Amino acid sequence: MLIDPHGNAVDASGYAAPDGPALLRAFAALVTARRLNDQAYALVRQGRLAVYPSSHGQEACQVAAAQVLADGDWLFPTYRDTIAAVGRGVDPVEALSLLKGDWHCGYDPYEHNVAPHATPLATQLPHAVGVAHAARLRGEPTVVLALCGDGGTSEGDFHEALNFAAVLRAPVVFFVQNNEYAISVPLARQTAAPSLAHKGIGYGVPGERVDGNDAAALLTVLGAAVERARAGGGPQLIEAHTYRMQAHTNADDATRYRRDDEVAAWVERDPITRLEAHLRERGLLDDAQLADITAQAEHVATHLRDGLNRDVEPDPAMLFDHVYASPTPQLTEQAALVADELDREGALR
Repeated sequence: MLIDPHGNAVDASGYAAPDGPALLRAFAALVTARRLNDQAYALVRQGRLAVYPSSHGQEACQVAAAQVLADGDWLFPTYRDTIAAVGRGVDPVEALSLLKGDWHCGYDPYEHNVAPHATPLATQLPHAVGVAHAARLRGEPTVVLALCGDGGTSEGDFHEALNFAAVLRAPVVFFVQNNEYAISVPLARQTAAPSLAHKGIGYGVPGERVDGNDAAALLTVLGAAVERARAGGGPQLIEAHTYRMQAHTNADDATRYRRDDEVAAWVERDPITRLEAHLRERGLLDDAQLADITAQAEHVATHLRDGLNRDVEPDPAMLFDHVYASPTPQLTEQAALVADELDREGALR
């Protein structure tokens, strides 16, 4: 911890806090992230999104993940990491196309080096190791940041990815956002390990635990792990201890498995109010700056709302686009069959 829940600086031996501009940039991103989360939830209620897994309360993890990467690095997100993808430059309308049901991935992964959102748990982690290993073989300075939740650490893909990364000394950082619950299953029923960071020990991967609601600590710890990997130090596992303030998704009833007082206790650890208090104390943020930041966040939310309120006319032929770089004979045959059926349907009208 570098900033306590009241915004006071904490002297943590061996850890240097980010400079003022980096913290102010993170704060602006946090405000936008919270506004996007709230707007997305509203769009679900309006029927414009099929589902939304909110990251309300754990936005600092998302913001830091995007901020510590260089332009050529890769981000491998989960379904809950829309904010991290947006932080890497992905248009929020395109980022949420998956959750609207328009596309499997609404953006070009190569444009911003952001892999498609992964709905299955932890399946993106071995892919992240593969990209990191390929970059290392090519002599590229690329680092891959692979995100997952605490529930994802119970999947086989997580363990396979750590093992491969350690053996290959791949430049990948595994970033686990431990928000206490895998849907309705609490952490205590997922693991008997002292922490999720300990899970790297058996694979020869160093682990570190950080306060997931402290943007300063996240920037410092994640930034150091990324640069360690870039310098040839191999993979690292970072566990951020945070909390999912809202339900798993809009389809979940969180009151069935957790108490209101438990949620209320985490309100005081909100990453936005914590960082705001710290910045104000240091004279780095005033009311005028906050108004500008809030206005910019509202502009982004308006763009998201307008974009998702537009109706899209689906084209069945597009089902076959972007499945492979070069269509296989089977895919070409299937596309022709669909085209023929559409032509015959049109002729009958």
